[in-house]
Amino acid sequence: MVRFTILASGSSGNCAYLETDRVRLLIDAGLSGKRIGERLAAIGRSLDDVQAVFITHEHSDHVCGLNILARKRRVPVYCNRLTREYLQPTLAGYDGWQIFDTGQTLTLGDLTIETFPVSHDAYDPVGYVFHHGLGSVGFLTDLGHATKLVIERVRKSRALVLEANHCVQLLHNDTKRPWAVKQRILSRHGHLSNDAAAELAIEIAGERLEDLYLGHLSEDCNRPELAAQVIGDRLRAHGHHHVRLHQLAPDRLGTTLCWE
Repeated sequence: MVRFTILASGSSGNCAYLETDRVRLLIDAGLSGKRIGERLAAIGRSLDDVQAVFITHEHSDHVCGLNILARKRRVPVYCNRLTREYLQPTLAGYDGWQIFDTGQTLTLGDLTIETFPVSHDAYDPVGYVFHHGLGSVGFLTDLGHATKLVIERVRKSRALVLEANHCVQLLHNDTKRPWAVKQRILSRHGHLSNDAAAELAIEIAGERLEDLYLGHLSEDCNRPELAAQVIGDRLRAHGHHHVRLHQLAPDRLGTTLCWE
C-alpha cells in the first residue's frame, strides 16, 4: 500500500505526507507544527505517526515546522550537509540529523529514495524520487530550470509533484515585487513558470506517469485553473491524455493518492 497526500503547497507553505506499509514520512515541513497536525488529522493521521522528515532545502516555506517535529518530537530529519549547517543553529540540542550526500540513494523501510541536485537559490537544494514496488513518487519543486539529470530521475515517476510557480505575464504585471525579485524568480535558479512546467511535463510524461501535481503556485502571480489549463492543453496536444492533473493550494489538502 502507498498513500500520498499534499498537505499544503504554495509560496506560503509546503508539506507532503507519504505512507507505505512500513514508513510514514513528511516531505518538507513548511507549515507550523499545529497546522501540520491539523492537516494530518484531516486524513486520519497525527504528528505521532511521522517517522521521518525529508527536507528539500532550507527556505522557511519548507522548514518552519521543524522546531516542533525535530526538537519537541525528536523526529529524524533527512537532509544534506549544507542544509543541516544552515538549520542547525535554530535547532539547538537536536541530534537526530540523518545526513546524506546529494546524489546518494537511501533506503528506509520499504522505500528506496533517490536524491539529486536541482537548480534553485538555496545552499544545496535537492529533489527526491521515492521508489516502492507499486510505483514511484517524484518530488520536484523550487526549480529554476531542469537539467538532463533531473529529467532522467523523475521520468521514472508514477506520480510527480512539479512546480508551476507563476504566469510570466502576471509576474511582470505584479506591483508588489521589485524588479530585482522578479529577475530572481525568472532566473535559472528561481522558479518554473507555467510554460516552463508544461515543457518539462511533456519531456517527462510517458506510460509510467499517471498523476501530475501542480505545486508551489504563487498566490499573487498565478491561478490554479490557469496553470492546469496551460499544462493540460500542452500535454493533450502531445497525446498525453492519460495524465491526471491535480491543482494544489497552500490553504487546502490535495487529493489523497492510494496504490494497492
